[in-house]
Amino acid sequence: MIDYETFSRIKHLYEQKGLSATQIARELGLDERTVKRRLEAKQFLPRKSVQRPSKLDSFKDTVIKMIESYPYSASQVFQRLREEGFTGGYTAVKKFVRKVRPKREKAYLTLAFAPGECAQVDWGSYGSVRVGETTRRLSFFVMVLCYSRQMYVEFTVSQTMEHFLACHQNAFVAFGGFRPESWLTTSRVPCSNTSPERPRFITPSTWTSPGIMASASPPAASPRGTRRGEWKTASAM
Repeated sequence: MIDYETFSRIKHLYEQKGLSATQIARELGLDERTVKRRLEAKQFLPRKSVQRPSKLDSFKDTVIKMIESYPYSASQVFQRLREEGFTGGYTAVKKFVRKVRPKREKAYLTLAFAPGECAQVDWGSYGSVRVGETTRRLSFFVMVLCYSRQMYVEFTVSQTMEHFLACHQNAFVAFGGFRPESWLTTSRVPCSNTSPERPRFITPSTWTSPGIMASASPPAASPRGTRRGEWKTASAM
């Protein structure tokens, strides 16, 4: 097949250099008849591609129905087609399956919350501090409002469940209260029988936020939290 560059060289050698068709064919390594046909053409016309019939054509509807009914692999589709009389190769089936199979989209969930509707709670360790003549583990409680990202942080040397609940109360007071329908999410919660030296934690599945809400004695005011980036802190207890 002659491309546009070769077509232009043929015309150039004939019109500018004065070479004959035989000389041009020898120069470019082409058949003389090919050169003559291109010299007779007034402009470059690319060869139209001819779509040849495929052995898969009569089975394409079957493949589409199979893919729509169940996510079969290309090899499974090929085996089924062979049972139905398909005599073509696996490569053609694989290419067609890849073409017609619906593209998988990544699953994601976008969460949106109203002011005061949800808060993220966490409990972590921040090294140790001297308390009198001993060293105590320094922990911190964090509550972040999901809407405004307003944050409450409280450092403490106590890791009991009772103090964890008290930290919730302090956070609610700092934020101005909470909605009755509000809910919390957390990564871990300290056990009530833990020790400062070896604190143990329980997973969120062993407790529920309504229980913490009920113990918090909420004030009547609606929650604040519409301003972003503000920190609320409390001194270590």
